[in-house]
Amino acid sequence: MSEPAPVERPTLAERLPDPAAGRPAPDEILDLFLGWAADAGFELYPAQEEALLEIMAGRHVILNTPTGSGKSLVALGLHFKALAEGRVSYYTSPIKALASEKFFDLCDLFGAERVSMQTGDASINPGAPIVCCTAEVLSNRVLREPEPDVPYVVMDEFHYYSDPERGVAWQVPLVSLPHTRFLLMSATLGDVSAIERALGQSTAYETSVVRTATRPVPLEFVYRDTPIHQSISVLAESGKAPIYVVSFTQRECAELAQSLTSMKLATREERQAIRREIGGFRFDTPYGKDLRRLLGFGVSVHHAGLLPKYRLLVEQLAQTGLLKVICGTDTLGVGVNIPIRTVLFSKLAKYDGRKVGILSVRDFHQIAGRAGRKGHDDEGFVVCQAPEEAIEKKKRAAAGKKPKAGKKTPGKKGEVSWTEATFDGLVSRPPETLQSRFRIDHGMVLNLLQRDAELDDPGRENFAALRELIAASHETPGRKTRLTGQAARLVRSLHRAGIVEMRRDKHTSYYWVSVNQELQREFSMHQPLSLYLVETLELLEPESETFALDVLSLVESILENPKAILFKQKDKRRNELFAQLKADRVPYEERMNRLEEVTWPKPNAEFSYQSFDRFRAAHPWVMGETVRPKSIGREIFENYWSFGDFVKSYGLKRSEGVLLRYLSQLYKTLVQGVPETAKTEEIYDLEGFYRTLLERTDTSLLDEWESLLHPELRSRRDDERDAARKSLRDWELFHDPRVFTARVRAELHQLVRALAAGDWEAAAAGVRQDSDDPWIEERFEEAMAPFLAEYERLLFTGEARLADKTTIDSTGRRRWQVTQVLVDPEGDNLWHLAGEVDLSEGQVAEGPLVRLRSIGT
Repeated sequence: MSEPAPVERPTLAERLPDPAAGRPAPDEILDLFLGWAADAGFELYPAQEEALLEIMAGRHVILNTPTGSGKSLVALGLHFKALAEGRVSYYTSPIKALASEKFFDLCDLFGAERVSMQTGDASINPGAPIVCCTAEVLSNRVLREPEPDVPYVVMDEFHYYSDPERGVAWQVPLVSLPHTRFLLMSATLGDVSAIERALGQSTAYETSVVRTATRPVPLEFVYRDTPIHQSISVLAESGKAPIYVVSFTQRECAELAQSLTSMKLATREERQAIRREIGGFRFDTPYGKDLRRLLGFGVSVHHAGLLPKYRLLVEQLAQTGLLKVICGTDTLGVGVNIPIRTVLFSKLAKYDGRKVGILSVRDFHQIAGRAGRKGHDDEGFVVCQAPEEAIEKKKRAAAGKKPKAGKKTPGKKGEVSWTEATFDGLVSRPPETLQSRFRIDHGMVLNLLQRDAELDDPGRENFAALRELIAASHETPGRKTRLTGQAARLVRSLHRAGIVEMRRDKHTSYYWVSVNQELQREFSMHQPLSLYLVETLELLEPESETFALDVLSLVESILENPKAILFKQKDKRRNELFAQLKADRVPYEERMNRLEEVTWPKPNAEFSYQSFDRFRAAHPWVMGETVRPKSIGREIFENYWSFGDFVKSYGLKRSEGVLLRYLSQLYKTLVQGVPETAKTEEIYDLEGFYRTLLERTDTSLLDEWESLLHPELRSRRDDERDAARKSLRDWELFHDPRVFTARVRAELHQLVRALAAGDWEAAAAGVRQDSDDPWIEERFEEAMAPFLAEYERLLFTGEARLADKTTIDSTGRRRWQVTQVLVDPEGDNLWHLAGEVDLSEGQVAEGPLVRLRSIGT
């Protein structure tokens, strides 16, 4: 498949048949699509032609071809067929970054109005006929809705079917959608005969497997025993950049990238071009400054620790070919399309969560396959570094230094070594056979019970959907029996917790289950210990002054531990204690014993552990699960820190993405996992605080979609642009007045905090700006000068955040006047902020809501 012409390629939307002419025949649809492909400059490979013919014939297709062999074009054919027939199609991927990339590609080809994006964190253009989403989003929809309209599904990176934790999300649609046509795509599938048979049993259509090992861009595999900087230098000088250097920790990526800035990999002209491409991009978090410096040398990093907006920027710069070296983890192996000429493995062993081991064949080929892109390269290169100890041994031998008799050069503790034979084996062996990873949890059970209840079929038992799903799964008969027993235990535990109500029909002996109507519409239980949270909330005292914070600590205790953050918290506490003990002249041995006891903050730990022990005794299915007390979100809220404040406090610059994901999960669990009946005004304040914090940290996805939908407005900020962003989350903001009030108060508190710190830049970023009356940094400084002259400082204490300091009065339909009292050291409290919130027709609920009007008495 040859690459299309750069800019002038026709859009697929132009080739769609007229809906008024009726549904076209498959042959007509194929002709229209192939005509577009020819005009766009594509020359189809045999595997692409075969796959497209099978799709048009109405069959499932399992497409197992190498990276860069045009699987995306086949997926386009399926989306085009669905649109031509007036039907909906889904594109699913394992990660949000890949779903985002495909979303923008499809917007470009079909028009932004025809494409939707749903990742769990964002919902863009809902109702569009092409839906880009993560696999879990589709899986949850299938579980929740009785008869979802899902005629066509593309499952990209289908090898995730075998992932121990997430594989169930790839299997649920396969066994639950009998009238859906699937396109399952991956470069590393292995033997798929079992999946082919299973599809034939669970759906109404035949399955065609299309497979080829031929790569459009051949790969050359090289094993190097020179130091890594020398290897990179040789590759760059021989024209084999861009180079993606694969490490398996974020620290290794950052350290290597920093060391490469002294190598002058990019010319002066190339560095200037990079600065022009970056333009006015805001590097407004602590790690942003480091990243900007790296990019200036033609070097970057790419891993899960980066904020999404930074990863997107790196990918966009990589597309230009200006970046010479990208140091990353195996995030590149999940399909993100970056033109890379050389993939350099710094090692062949990685930690899998339990131990360090040699890469699987599938993981190796997923990463290696990113080398060499059609239209960019005639050949790709995959290079493997020998272990450091082997390189050092060779270096000593070349210098005539012999190792001491009987002494071996040790590797680092916990590492696994490899040889050239290991590398050759990974190159030559086929990927491992995919394994079914079906499992059930409370979230799945609750969704299925709700789905059956909506059917209102007197001849159907509530548990039917649950039993049918387990029976249809790709597990062994023995495993299905165990899953059925586990499902029954989960249903009983939901009943005991009051989540569902059960009754037995005396005529049919069926059990009928209904979900508690007092639960909020978006209530979900997708954390493994969601039920523990619901049950334990009943043990807390709502009248307690610390109730909201106690609820927050319970929520944090059921979330996964972000170890990079927790270890930093532990280290800081240890260092502070060490300094105190040393100052107090505590004996060395006692000091060491005290330091061994230090861990990260665990508020209410004793209560969490004791309540969980009782919960475990009543719910044997818990097995290896346990609570994990911690204080990340709570510490941020109690200090009313910004995202950057927390990052700076703990030196988390390399883990900003980890922190953002954790806070996003915390926010969603607060909103969806805490029953509405348990929520107080203070808990709504918590939700408003985290929502505001997250929105100010990274909104790159919405901004990019806006520019696609309205390209003529990309460089403008006016009422027309605001109208283009019209209220994508209106329901979320206005379905409950408490939600709206909490968000406005959170914004005002963040503004007061910035003013108290004299951070005029943060203050300006925290209000909605008028083009004709902007509140810029200098204006804030000038407005606060009289206050500071009179009182010296503005207080931002617990008193300053009390509800009586904020007033929100309605002045019309979706318009409010707001004031926030400024607390001074003298207790006069005569000064205040005055502003308005205008979300009437044409205004949007994204970004800051409050438009400041004055600061004064």
